[in-house]
Amino acid sequence: MIASSARTALRLLLVFFLGLGALAHAQDSRNLAPGFTQRTAASKLLILPVDMELYSISAGGVQEPKADWTESAVKNFKTGLDGRKTLLGANIVQLEEKDLDELAEINALHGAVAQSVFLHHMLGVAKLPTKAGVLDWSMGDSVKLLKDKTGADYALFTWIRDSYASSERKAAIVMMALLGVGIAGGAQVGYASLVDLNNGRIVWFNDLRRASGDLREPESAQETVETLLKGFPAAR
Repeated sequence: MIASSARTALRLLLVFFLGLGALAHAQDSRNLAPGFTQRTAASKLLILPVDMELYSISAGGVQEPKADWTESAVKNFKTGLDGRKTLLGANIVQLEEKDLDELAEINALHGAVAQSVFLHHMLGVAKLPTKAGVLDWSMGDSVKLLKDKTGADYALFTWIRDSYASSERKAAIVMMALLGVGIAGGAQVGYASLVDLNNGRIVWFNDLRRASGDLREPESAQETVETLLKGFPAAR
């Protein structure tokens, strides 16, 4: 009986670990376009400046842009990316802010496409029948400018919006909580897309949505970078 129980426990344990493996595979598949698994070691990766805005939330819930916060956060985020070169690969090229003046529409396009991926694919809101539940989005021929300008094979786009409750908003949250009413504080939302510059296809995507994190602080910004790039396809 003891031997039988041991065999049963072993089978259950095996099923458990196989289940975890299947779950991890499903999560990876959800973030990867069909047929894509990794970048080659020789591939060149273009890292575009992050599209980022930080806001302060007033007592009434109005989001007010904070240019100084955003400037500091962009620097912290870039430092965080610079520290992830083992993951991103050795063959990297970067565009500076001044280089994006003529390409601003491409960054804006990514923000719009990433929002669609987030809503329809990651969240599953109003799933699109034509996508068949897989990561099947593209930025089209618009990225050809990036390919011609840099010679890169792939581009990493990042988009982040972060908001923080003002002291007045925090007081309002406490007051309303005493009345049994919940109102929101700040939130951090971000998207990261790896785009094949040969055809505009998004081959990897990840999102970040939470009520924590502070991009104004270097260490916290580093954690945001790590979270947003979780599962990023390393070059091999």
